[in-house]
Amino acid sequence: MSSANSTTDVRAGGREWAGLGLLVLPSMLLFMMLTILFLAIPHIAADLEPTSIQMLWILDIYGFLMAGFLVTMGTLGDRIGRRRLLMIGAAAFGIVSVAAAYTDDPAMMIFWRAILGIAAAAQMPATLGLIFSMFRDPKQRGVAIGVWAAGISAGVALGPLLSGLLLEAFSWRATFLVAVPVMLLVVIASPLLLPEHRDPNAGRLDLFSAVLLVATLLPIIYGIKAFAREEALTVPLLTIAAGLGFGLWFVMRQLRSASPLLDVRLFANRTVSGALVVFLLSAAGLGGVYFMFTQYLQLVAGLSPLQAGLAVLPAALILIVVSMLSPVLARKIRPGNVIAIGLAVQVIGYLLLTQVESTSGLPLLIAGFMILYPAVAPSMALTTDLVVGSVPPEKAGAASGLATTANDLGISLGVAVIGSVGVATYRGQIDGALPAGLSAEAGASARDSIDGAIAAAGELPAELSTALLETARAAFASGLNVAAAVAAGIAAVAAILAATRLRHVPPTGSAPAEPEAEHTATEVDAG
Repeated sequence: MSSANSTTDVRAGGREWAGLGLLVLPSMLLFMMLTILFLAIPHIAADLEPTSIQMLWILDIYGFLMAGFLVTMGTLGDRIGRRRLLMIGAAAFGIVSVAAAYTDDPAMMIFWRAILGIAAAAQMPATLGLIFSMFRDPKQRGVAIGVWAAGISAGVALGPLLSGLLLEAFSWRATFLVAVPVMLLVVIASPLLLPEHRDPNAGRLDLFSAVLLVATLLPIIYGIKAFAREEALTVPLLTIAAGLGFGLWFVMRQLRSASPLLDVRLFANRTVSGALVVFLLSAAGLGGVYFMFTQYLQLVAGLSPLQAGLAVLPAALILIVVSMLSPVLARKIRPGNVIAIGLAVQVIGYLLLTQVESTSGLPLLIAGFMILYPAVAPSMALTTDLVVGSVPPEKAGAASGLATTANDLGISLGVAVIGSVGVATYRGQIDGALPAGLSAEAGASARDSIDGAIAAAGELPAELSTALLETARAAFASGLNVAAAVAAGIAAVAAILAATRLRHVPPTGSAPAEPEAEHTATEVDAG
């Protein structure tokens, strides 16, 4: 009787479920911002005239700084209050979104996107942390986390569709302004629906470790982008080496700290490390190809933003359905096998994209995307539960933060790495194939990016313009082919890792064997 009453006491009521709905809104929007600019890129390029490298930074600086500050902001929320940090982050995000919407300089756009990434990082750990404090009953908490994860999946999936609608009705600036009413609602409704929660045992805020984490990511990504610019190898190699050096410093500092910013010992747990690596790889493969897919729709196939958004919609809807079905399948089939099957299907979709041409490739492109996009859903839907469920309860918050970090870091890495592969391939294909008669300025614009080629073509005579566009579109299609091949290789590696590194995890509908549970706990403690 006492146990039953205790269970009843901790069960969430109507206010908590309404609060969950509020928490899903910013979570969905913040991950939507990872993909919402994909369709807006040609319009931003036409107005701001960034270089191809600046455009990649505009796209992915948001995700990198969001990933880099997630853990720091989680600790800060534990100290000052999760609801308070959520409201501060939401207010900052809304204000900076207005500033970004009216920016006319590509360098300032990179800066504002970076600030948006930090403001997003302030909100994400707070949303998940509040869910853990609001839903004490394990079954209700599982449902709440599932709804939260589905909201994130929907945000990533539907970003381009919303972008298409906004671009059709307004301009690219509306893709930033759409965040303002959502963030205003979060600021107003949070005190009414969400409890405040602080951790009395919160660790100290290690700002130096936060700086080291960002100093690890940005030089590595800069070095990768430098390869795409065809610079001498010295600069890329030195910057990547510097990033790796900062990364080693960061890890050593965490291992020596009594209250680490990021508990790297969690990676000693094979379920945590296996699930996170698989998730990071699958998100990276998808992020880069997703970016090039949306560019192809507009710049090669000539679709309007709304048409391009609608072209994404069927795959996005299937992804949401597969996201909901994956936990059901995982009750009967080992989660690692469910994820591996999805990634193997992804490989098929990527391979179809390697055959897409510039003149008649649209049907094959959409068919390949409809195969590969929903197939990432199992890793998106199952990773958080795999990671959180494999560590002691007191480490659940840190583990869930790692899962969120892997998601947005993976997408941003994909845009940076695979996007750079696409840029390098484009430049290699178009160099020497440009039609005769181009001015030096038009040739330089065309070599930099397909956006530059289209802008240059608009000022040329009809025959020369057509020849330039055909050359640029063929070069871009080649870049997509190579990028898809790289993504197929990444997905294949991730599938093998899921099938092998996660094979010990039983179906979620069955109780794990006692020795395995003890072994997992020992791994974390010993690490």
